[in-house]
Amino acid sequence: MEGAEVIKQFFSRYYPRNHMMWAGGLFALLVFLLVLLPGDDGNRAIARTTTLKLEIPNTDTHAAILAASRKADTSPGVTAASSMNQSTKSLPAASSPKQPTPADDDDWKNMRVKPGDNLSALFYNVGLSDRDVYRLINSSEQAQVLNRLHPGYELSFKIAETGELEQLRVFKNPQEGYLFARNQGGYEVDSIFKEADIRQVFKVGTITDSLFMAGKREQIPALHTMQMANIFGGVIDLILDPRRGDTFSVLYEEKYLDGEFIGYGDLLATQYVNRGSVYTAVRYVDDEGESGYYNPNGESMRKAFLRNPLDVFRISSNFNPSRRHPILNTIRAHKGTDYAAPTGTPIRATSDGRVTWAARNGSFGNLVTIEHAGGFETKYAHLSRIARSVSKGSRVRQGDVIGYVGSTGSATGPHLHYEFLMDGVHQNPRTIHDRLPKAKSITASEFNRFKGQATVLLQQFNNLNNDWLLSQNQASAD
Repeated sequence: MEGAEVIKQFFSRYYPRNHMMWAGGLFALLVFLLVLLPGDDGNRAIARTTTLKLEIPNTDTHAAILAASRKADTSPGVTAASSMNQSTKSLPAASSPKQPTPADDDDWKNMRVKPGDNLSALFYNVGLSDRDVYRLINSSEQAQVLNRLHPGYELSFKIAETGELEQLRVFKNPQEGYLFARNQGGYEVDSIFKEADIRQVFKVGTITDSLFMAGKREQIPALHTMQMANIFGGVIDLILDPRRGDTFSVLYEEKYLDGEFIGYGDLLATQYVNRGSVYTAVRYVDDEGESGYYNPNGESMRKAFLRNPLDVFRISSNFNPSRRHPILNTIRAHKGTDYAAPTGTPIRATSDGRVTWAARNGSFGNLVTIEHAGGFETKYAHLSRIARSVSKGSRVRQGDVIGYVGSTGSATGPHLHYEFLMDGVHQNPRTIHDRLPKAKSITASEFNRFKGQATVLLQQFNNLNNDWLLSQNQASAD
């Protein structure tokens, strides 16, 4: 006790009383911690508690996290029902801190395939190995889609805490995709399809220069303007026949997912009024699933041959058996029609057929030759390049792009030289069409089915056209 008294007198002599009280309190706290917390295990317990607190979102951030998780779950290719289930599962259970929080949806890592990407690199970027790639690709036949990834595909990876791939979603487009889910032996594959909302759009255009410029002014999809040119290409020469003031109308579909526009659907009906003559076409799907365009009487709009292999051009030289050659300066028959157009303008096959030549050919430059049923043949010369899908022996359909305008071979400028042969004899491509047969029309046995489909659609389309005419007349009267 004497020693303790000496120490007390020493501190009271050199330190104020309030300092002594603070030091005593700190000493007691230190003893308490040393007694109650057992070393390393205790430190780990503190770390776990701290992490758990960080995972619990406060009132302000909870809504933002939940909204983000729902947005991720409603990515293209996932049905609305599955989206709701995933969002619900991501909510934490109030009674148990071990349940996953909405932030766990961040396990999904989303990537869009870019040109030059490959599967191994994509897996590596999310922390997966070539072993994971191998296991997934060999899990099923459907997994082979992963060997054919195209730019624009979207991949979503869900990776477990162990680092293994738990699920993979592959979206080919906003509506279609695959879901790979890990099981004991590998991965199960399910197809994903999300039904789009279809909205019909009706538009009218007036010709002041060309069909394509008029379509662009009315914001009609270029795809459907081209399609309309194909539909009427057998009955109207859309370069020479149209007059200023001609009108056309289209009824087509637009696709939406979750209120967002994702693309265009089918062209349902179209009409062209040329010099007072009215041409109407409606889409019809036969009992074998083949679609085509027909007039209200069931006659096919598709002629055996299109009148022109190009949509934008001017004729620089007609068929002429006695023409003077522009380079050789000698009288040499011009056995086709020259269509002057910008380099790279797409060239279309004027009818179904089989490619018999698709390569360089002397003064023709890059040449495509197509053999058609009935003893017909067409030639397309001076191409800047031939379409990748076109090669000797391949089949093409009317309207398919087979190449692009150029000036290869003996050509003074970019143009297409187009020849038309019947039983081996050259014909004038500009006049032969009036002597050619039509494509097949609706058969008698299927005519009632056609009428059932077409009547309702045509009535709707005609009503829309009549309403537009009425509005134009009222505007003129005002």
